[in-house]
Amino acid sequence: MDRRTFLQSSAFAAGATFFSPRLGLAAQAENVFELTAAPGTARLYGTDGEPSELWLYNGMLPGPEIRVKRGERVRVRFRNELEEPTSVHWHGIRIDNAMDGVAGLTQPPVMPGEMFDYDFVAPDAGTFWYHAHNMSWNQVPRGLAGALIIEDDEDPFAGADITMMLSDWRLNEDGQLITDDFGARHDFSHAGRLGNWLTVNGISLPEIPLQQGRWHRLRLINSSASRILEIAPSRFGADVIGLDGQTFSTPRRIESTLRLSPAQRMDLAIRPETTGTIPLEAMTGQPFTFANFVVGPAAPENQPLKMPPPNDLPEPSLDTARVVPLVMAGGAMEGMRSLMGEGKSEDDLRQMIQEGKFWVFNGKAGTDQTPLFSAKRGETLLIESRNDSAFDHAIHLHGHHFQVLERNGERLPNADWHDTYTTTRGETVKIAFVADNPGKWLIHCHMLGHAASGMREWFEVS
Repeated sequence: MDRRTFLQSSAFAAGATFFSPRLGLAAQAENVFELTAAPGTARLYGTDGEPSELWLYNGMLPGPEIRVKRGERVRVRFRNELEEPTSVHWHGIRIDNAMDGVAGLTQPPVMPGEMFDYDFVAPDAGTFWYHAHNMSWNQVPRGLAGALIIEDDEDPFAGADITMMLSDWRLNEDGQLITDDFGARHDFSHAGRLGNWLTVNGISLPEIPLQQGRWHRLRLINSSASRILEIAPSRFGADVIGLDGQTFSTPRRIESTLRLSPAQRMDLAIRPETTGTIPLEAMTGQPFTFANFVVGPAAPENQPLKMPPPNDLPEPSLDTARVVPLVMAGGAMEGMRSLMGEGKSEDDLRQMIQEGKFWVFNGKAGTDQTPLFSAKRGETLLIESRNDSAFDHAIHLHGHHFQVLERNGERLPNADWHDTYTTTRGETVKIAFVADNPGKWLIHCHMLGHAASGMREWFEVS
């Protein structure tokens, strides 16, 4: 299947149906969101594709958007109607450890037929999301993900704020999700589970309505299991105003491409000056259109772009920072062979492969009772990472945000805040953060198959 075939055979989704359903706090009884994970179906390949068997939140693809104000209390009564355990992780939110949603670390898994109440206050405004965090490699790419938007007290983009969840899917010739190869060792040991079709809010090639002369905020969320998306905002006239939920002080016009790895978010501001159609593209060697902005007429709003205020995050103290090494190794392309230098024998490597362990942090595959490091509350950590594998990784730190300081020994012009960073083959990256959130926290690769096959650890803050 290719784009030309799709365009010839399928109609675009109407712009009015593009936007995701929202759960409003005031609309729920006693200010509690009801969220249920259960089997469901949806068409992933336009109107011509056959329905796919998925796992969905509240029967929706993506899950319903949860939108609250900064500082508001979020209460979610979660029900599991799947046939296997699950949990819900609130990605990028600096919340109480017991509410982080990591089955086996911060809470027991929610068993089939059981419930769990999540209750936390959202301290930061920005673009976040939620997703399954038990056997994530199997549950997220079946559809268990949704947007979590924390609004500022005053929203300069009110009425023109658009959430776009980008997901890739591995489809068969009938346009149905292929499910019999979940957990394939080839995927786990290589780049991860990569799809062959991309949707926006569960829709193939949607038309996204914009208004001429009006500033819009586009919230891009990469909810793919492993796919890194290359986005070139300047090609459609957009400025970058934030990454991973953290707003910049000023907008940036970036002429090159930006990598949006799994779990990362990108906030853009766009004000179309003329009516017509603007393609939204992924740069895969050549531009590939996966959505279209349709600009309709409107009264021009000759107002300057007003930036939302940045969040108040604790600044790392680099003079007193403790250095923590993080070496990524393993995988295919001779990556497993490189582990021989870690003191492992041929028998050790064969045993790892038989157990489906292909990746290591600092020579160790997966978690045990020993943390990667222990930190005192308020301590600054400087993580010096090195990617000794042949593949890219998206490293996610739970419960905290960090600044990306250096790549390959070069200081970055902007020490932007992130909760996930991408590292390429042979690359060294330095990040710094203040360990100010007590508890046991996960650090892992968000290529979900990599995490399942060894690339995950935990750290504790006292």
